[in-house]
Amino acid sequence: MEKPDNSNSIEIKKLIGYLSSFVSADRMLKFDRVLKNRTRHLTIVLEDIYQPHNASAVLRSCDCFGIQDVHIVENRNKYSVNQDIALGSSKWLTQIKYKDYANNTLECFKKLKQQGYKIIATSPIQNNNLIDELEVKEKTALVFGTELTGISKEVTDNADGFVSIPMFGFTESFNISVSAAICLHTLINKIHRSSFQWRLLPEEQDQVILQWLRNSIQKSELIELEYYKRKIV
Repeated sequence: MEKPDNSNSIEIKKLIGYLSSFVSADRMLKFDRVLKNRTRHLTIVLEDIYQPHNASAVLRSCDCFGIQDVHIVENRNKYSVNQDIALGSSKWLTQIKYKDYANNTLECFKKLKQQGYKIIATSPIQNNNLIDELEVKEKTALVFGTELTGISKEVTDNADGFVSIPMFGFTESFNISVSAAICLHTLINKIHRSSFQWRLLPEEQDQVILQWLRNSIQKSELIELEYYKRKIV
């Protein structure tokens, strides 16, 4: 059976109303509370992260700080998640994967720039700005490279800017999950103190709530099919 067009905002609201009856009122209230601080103004790009505990810790930080979208580039390494560390955070995030292109990094950047993002790469070497000096008036995609070698040449050649985290010890860099958490804490605080529009638009909120409901309800696809059957009858 063909489902109605989920891009139709009225249809989405009706479906949300139906699916919400399969979760508790407390869960819906929590959805509303979390959604108020969700953002796509800032997004994260992970390039070739291969250690599951690092990938999982970054996802957990993204959820905690209200980041909705995580862009995952798989050039050489397959991205995998350790659920014991992620603590279920992956089901609350929108993960966009790039793994089927001739150059997945450039394809990711192309799509982000089409959406109006400036691309800022994190690197301890390229320190045009410290993270707390970075302006976030524009939509910003923050790029983290692989654990061992950092960002690729494609990132270096095509990023709009670079940031680093101030360090005062002998070690040259933080673990990637620590770096992501520090950067997100710094930039989310800036965004929340700003006067510009950083929250999800109403139609984006509906799409996200629908995603959360589907991921919260067992056999949600079968429940949706039953909903559409009733509509047709």
